[in-house]
Amino acid sequence: MLWFFLATSVAFLQSVKDVYNKTQLKNFDEYIIGCSLTFFTALFLSPLLFFIEIPQLGNNFWLALLVSASLNAIAYTIYLKAIKISDLSIIAPITTFTPLFLLITSPLIVGEFPNPLGMMGVFFIVVGSYLLNIKEKQRGYFAPFRAIIKDKGSRLALLVAFIWSLSSNFDKVGVQNSSPIFWVVSVFFTISILLLPIVLYKSHHNLYKLKTGGWKLVIYGMINSVAMGCQMIAINLTFVAYVISVKRTSALFSVILGKIILKEKGIKERFLGAAIMVFGVFLIGISQLN
Repeated sequence: MLWFFLATSVAFLQSVKDVYNKTQLKNFDEYIIGCSLTFFTALFLSPLLFFIEIPQLGNNFWLALLVSASLNAIAYTIYLKAIKISDLSIIAPITTFTPLFLLITSPLIVGEFPNPLGMMGVFFIVVGSYLLNIKEKQRGYFAPFRAIIKDKGSRLALLVAFIWSLSSNFDKVGVQNSSPIFWVVSVFFTISILLLPIVLYKSHHNLYKLKTGGWKLVIYGMINSVAMGCQMIAINLTFVAYVISVKRTSALFSVILGKIILKEKGIKERFLGAAIMVFGVFLIGISQLN
């Protein structure tokens, strides 16, 4: 069960990273944080390249790298904006919509189709999203869904979930045309390169803060690199679907840490909703093994 411990560690570290995001957005904007996260993650993971055989790159590697890095650069920036303006305990569970969108994008991009168990998982994700704002039910049965659409941060999180459903397919193509570790390092470095011109253009007036607070962003990258390292080891020990499903429990950790550290309210219904959504993700994950 080492894989389960590692995957749970990934989930916890992901939620810690999100809380760290929320607190650091008071000091740095989303462009600096996004660029720093991806650069330092790639930097701390790059020594692993000395312990693996450098793979022969397939014909689709470079196209997959360009598309995935571009999509993730956009997604990271939007996600940081979302948690900046809304509660983390709302935003984190909404990102579990990614598997739902994957049921649409995967058949179109990589030819993978859902089965009945996967569709059941979709049902639980929808039910869980309803419960996130169940307190709005007194305004009508569809009010909880309208609350998600009405909140700008929630709308941004939905967009991120959709973008990740696209980029995940290209990540799969990238891994198939290289190797897991080589792909992760390559894509994170590329994302940081894509974000750097945006940082220099839109955030140049905030760069002076790096002199005194830059070490915090280094820690930020270390947290994510440890999480990615644990994920790669876990994937080598069991099915990818199991690892990713357990990883999505980060939504539960984010709800809990949102209450403890960020003092967010409405935690009971959000935890229940997040738990049901994670269960739906788990069903989708195991459905991929059939």
